[in-house]
Order: sequence, then structure tokens, then C-alpha cells
Amino acid sequence: MDTIQGMRAFAAVAAHSSFTEAAKQIGISTKLTSKYVGQLEDHLNAQLFNRTTRSVTLTDTGRSYYERCLPLLEQFDELESLVQQRQTELAGRIRITAPTGFGSAELIHLLKPFQTEHPKVSIELHLSDHHVSMVEEGFDLAIRFGVLKESNLVARKLTDMRIVCCVSPEYLTQHGTPKEPAALATHNCLLQTTGSFSDHWAFKAKGREYTVPVSGNFRANSPRAVAHMAADGLGIGRIPLYTAQSFLDTGKLQLLFEEQEALSLGLYAAYPQNRHLTARIRALIDHLAAQFRGV
Repeated sequence: MDTIQGMRAFAAVAAHSSFTEAAKQIGISTKLTSKYVGQLEDHLNAQLFNRTTRSVTLTDTGRSYYERCLPLLEQFDELESLVQQRQTELAGRIRITAPTGFGSAELIHLLKPFQTEHPKVSIELHLSDHHVSMVEEGFDLAIRFGVLKESNLVARKLTDMRIVCCVSPEYLTQHGTPKEPAALATHNCLLQTTGSFSDHWAFKAKGREYTVPVSGNFRANSPRAVAHMAADGLGIGRIPLYTAQSFLDTGKLQLLFEEQEALSLGLYAAYPQNRHLTARIRALIDHLAAQFRGV
């Protein structure tokens, strides 16, 4: 049997939890995909998948094999590219996971010049406000805010993003302008539930950080939802600057307490530590870092 071919079929099925989707990805029939995976299991004398009529899931052995299989395939692809003298022309797929708000606006604008320069690189972008397992779901790169909790990831910091308080002029006309953060207790605050301490907002004054308890009649797990509600005059929100920026540019929102802002979130490009980085992934990370430096 062709072990590399079997590994490719296996990795595709593992990434999609489906023989049908895997077959579409690698461009062969579902029957042939199943055959290749079966031959690989016979060769290894191990069951890699639990199969039912409704699902395909990795066994413990399959998961361990998958984690080690991916970097080997990537190194094989890069070796072939080197031999064929195509290393100067980046090609291949990059699967990226990113937060919904940032990914659907800012990230796609950052990706456009990269894909224009490297048209043979195919990018698959998965947007979610929940952290996904990069290894189990087959992602090459994760764009994430804040402290990374996974010890099996390597991260490169791209930039720091301010967390800002913002409000519409209409709201201030109706309810008055809070002069100090402590005055937020008497205002309707729009809460983003995905961050830490969503109902206690941090500020700083005279070198000291402190928190202010806040409450309101709207909560959302999306900063963009908070931005829209704030722009519509419902209340005061605290969100990442990148989410608020378009509303600030049009005057639909304005900033509060700029001199007392206490928080910023690091933005990182992360990848599994046991993953060999192909030239295309390294180039994309370098591109993103350069974009944030203004290069």
C-alpha cells in the first residue's frame, strides 16, 4: 500500500469526521477513501476510527496517530516542493480559526493582500467565538485574543488591542455624561459575556487599578452585538477598539474615560507546538505581524 496516500485519506477523514467530506477534499471517491483508510489500519494493525451509521470519531490510538501524522505530511509536502524547485511560489491550504467579529471584518482585510501575492495558497477560515481544539479539528493556525490557556500551543504576539468604553451621542443627550467610571452604576451598561469580569469593569487612576460594578438590560457573547446596541443608543458598552472603530469613525459612538483605560488584549497567532510550520504558514504569520506594525 501507499502509506502517504493512506495517511492523507486518514487525516482528511479525521479533520472532517466524515468519509464523504474527506473524499471531496482530496478529490477521490468515498469508496476509495474508505479503502485507503482500511489499508492503513491493516498496515498498522490498529483501529483508528470508531464508525457508526451516524458518526466517525477517532479512537485514542487514532487521535495519537493523527497528532503525529499531520506534521509528517506537511514535511513531506514541503520536501516535494523543494525538490521540484517550487519553494519560491507558495502553494497549498491553510486552515485558520478566529473570533467571529475580528475574523469577519479586520482579518479578512489583512488576508486579502497575502492571497493576492500568493494566489496558489488556499485559505479556509472558520469563525467561532468558542475556542476549538486545533489538533483534533485540523487547524493550522488560530488567531486569538488574551492569555492562551493551552500549553500545547506556540504563540506569536501580533499586537495589543485596547478595550474601550463607548456610547452614542444620543444616549448622552438623554441620560447625561458620566464624569467618572464610578458613575456607571447609575447607567445602563451593555455587557459582553465572553470576557472575564463582564459585570466588573476595570479602570486605572493615579497608577492604581480598580473595578466598578456595572449592570444593564442587555448581554451578548459578541462584542459586535454590544457595539450595535450602543450605537443605537441603548447604553454604554466596553468592547475591543477594533470592534468600535467603524462606529467611532462615523460618529455613531464616542469614547469615554480614555485616560482611565486599564485593559488591553494581546492578539496572537497560535499553532500546535508539535507541528512543523510549512513555508506558507510561516509567511502568513510574518505577513500578519508586518500588517500590525504598519509595514
